[in-house]
Order: sequence, then C-alpha cells, then structure tokens
Amino acid sequence: MNDLTCIIIGGGYVGLAALKAIKEKSKGMANGRQIRFVLIDKEPGHLRKFRLFRPTTVEEEIMIPWKDLVLDGFEFVQGTVTSVYSGEKRIRYKDAQGNDAQIHYDLLVVAVGSIVRRPEPNQGGIALIDPQAAADIRKRWRANLRKAAQETNPEERKRLTTIAIVGAGISGIETSAELALAMKKEATALGLNSSDTSVYLLNSQERLLPEVSEKYRRKLVQELSKCGVTVLNNRKVLREEAGVVLFSDGDSLPVGICIWMIGLIPNPGLSGMSLPLTSDGRVLVDGSYRVKGASSVYSIGDCARIVDPKTGEEDQMTCFEGSFQALRLAKIMMADLEGRPAPIHQSSKPNMDNAFNIGLGQEGVFWIRKWGLDIVMTGKLPGKIKKFVEDKTSMLR
Repeated sequence: MNDLTCIIIGGGYVGLAALKAIKEKSKGMANGRQIRFVLIDKEPGHLRKFRLFRPTTVEEEIMIPWKDLVLDGFEFVQGTVTSVYSGEKRIRYKDAQGNDAQIHYDLLVVAVGSIVRRPEPNQGGIALIDPQAAADIRKRWRANLRKAAQETNPEERKRLTTIAIVGAGISGIETSAELALAMKKEATALGLNSSDTSVYLLNSQERLLPEVSEKYRRKLVQELSKCGVTVLNNRKVLREEAGVVLFSDGDSLPVGICIWMIGLIPNPGLSGMSLPLTSDGRVLVDGSYRVKGASSVYSIGDCARIVDPKTGEEDQMTCFEGSFQALRLAKIMMADLEGRPAPIHQSSKPNMDNAFNIGLGQEGVFWIRKWGLDIVMTGKLPGKIKKFVEDKTSMLR
C-alpha cells in the first residue's frame, strides 16, 4: 500500500506543535501505512514571533532555519498555498521562485496562524509586523538619540528621546519595557541623562489587561514604571503626524517614533484557499477541528474559530491554547483514521481562571489564578521561565 501524506500548512508555533504531536501519536504509521509528513511555509525558517520585539533593541536573528529545530522526519516545502481542493485532496501553491505547483494529501492541517494588524496608511508611525520593521525601529531610535545628544532645544531633545507604543497587549507591554531599558543604556553612553528618555504605552481601554487580577495589574504597572514605561489608559490614538501623536480627545504627544501594535488578525491568505470562513476570516471547524465540508482537512490555532461545544467559550488567539489544540488534534486524527469516536474540544483552562508570564527585559512578571489563589511573582525567575518556554515552543536544539 502507498504511504499516507500528511501536510501541515504553516510552520509557526502551532504548526510545529501539530507536526510533533501527530508524529508522536501515530509513530509514523496508520492502519499499516507509513505516514509521510510535509511542512509547507512561505518562509525559509521558523519565525519566532514571540521574540519580534528583540530586534528593536539588538541584532538578534529570530528566523530559525528548519534544520536547527529538534524536529526531524519531515519534508519541507517553501511556498505559499493558494488553493485547497478538498474534493480531490490536493493543494496548489506558489514555490519560492513564484512557480505554480501542486501536491496531493491524505490528511491536511491548516495552521497558518495570524498576522499583525496594520494601521491605515494615513495614520503614520511604523507597525511592528516583521523582523525588518523591528530593525528599522532600532535604527531610528538610535539615530534619534544621537541627534538629541547634539540638540540644544530642550523641547526637540525631549521629542527625539520619546517613543509611543500604540497597543497595550502583551506584545506591546514587552516591547515597551525592552525599548525603555535599551534607550536608557544608550542615552548614558551618549552623555545624555537616562531619565530624560520616555516610553509611553498607550492603551485605548480603561485599564491594562482587563482579564487579569487587580493585584497583578498593579504589580505589572509598577514594574513597567521601574523600566521607564509610562502607561496611559483610555487614550485612543487617531494618528501620528509630523512627530506628534494625536488623540481622539484633542490632546497630543510629541514623539520621535510612534510604533503601532494593535493586535492580530487571522492570516489573510485563508481567503484564497476555498475553505469556509467566518465573517472575520477564520476557518469554520466542528468540535473536533474538522473543517466543515472538507473531508480529511483540519484546522487549529489563530486561523480557526474553535469553540468549546459544552460551554460555548471561544479559545483565544494565543500559543497556550494552540499547544493544547495540537495535542488533541493528534488524537482526533488517529481516531478518524481508525474509525473510532474522536475527542471533542474543551477549554484548555478548566481548572484555571487565567495565567500570564510577561517578560520585562531580562526579568518578568508571572501570574496564575487557580483554586481561588492569586499568585504573583516578579524578578529574574519569571524571565528565565518565559525564555525556556519560548525556546521549547520554537523547538530549538
């Protein structure tokens, strides 16, 4: 009998987790047939999106070649999937040279994730969307500090040493701390007063991270302040124009750089794959991650709308949920192949209200609420734990 071909579209955190889980659960075999695994991604390596803020302050490579991952036993195809023909069980894609190509599958996992939401073109500033944008930000703030060291006008010097980050999610928080610490260090080296550098974290909501406890929120704001970050809540930004951030209430803030970090949207590439999508562009799946109306096609992660059938609760677009989905997907696929009842999705946090571990430079702020206990920890240990988890999730050697 011929091999079964299992294709995973997307080499992000969830795609890698799915590949690993399916390989381990199946041990490379199903119904006496060997499984051939193929990973398709448009990038030449795994992009560590958790670390996207790092190149804003230092030269750090966050695109990891596939050969440097602990995963093996799979074929890699660099390309962008343009169509899924579920009736014929084949996909069409454009390879790295732009040529059209096709490949047959027996099992297909769509895990193309999400992309960073971009502001409108007339809103100014720079969106932190990829490693190149991060490198551009690093060059700009360092150039601004060099100008500030020669500037005699105190107002202009203050503008040059100020950064505004629009968007106060976890990525915005971590980026603000990283930049504030790096700017202080650089300012001192240039003979500037490090206390004159400013990083503003602009939050459109009434409070930072509404889903966390007040105890954790207070501690997080306190630690951000130590780094040199000022959190401004309830501030809706309209645009950045000529070095000035304009707010909806008429206020303004002179800045050297305005960085947009306004959340994620499902990968827009899904729109051309001929898969059923929700109104916001996510793949429609049933309680066992099967794509509706597409035999042998599954989808998990940020690109799929995944709902707990019992509670009606939607999974959030985080790596935490995606990792649990990957483990369950492997069980579902094996059950489907063997004709057994498949597991049904359930929330990955049945005994936990929530948990966060946010990195602030080399340190961090950890929070978990479980069994009625509200536990907060700060310092180097949360930072080390976060880095360990990130390395593990990226499956680095």
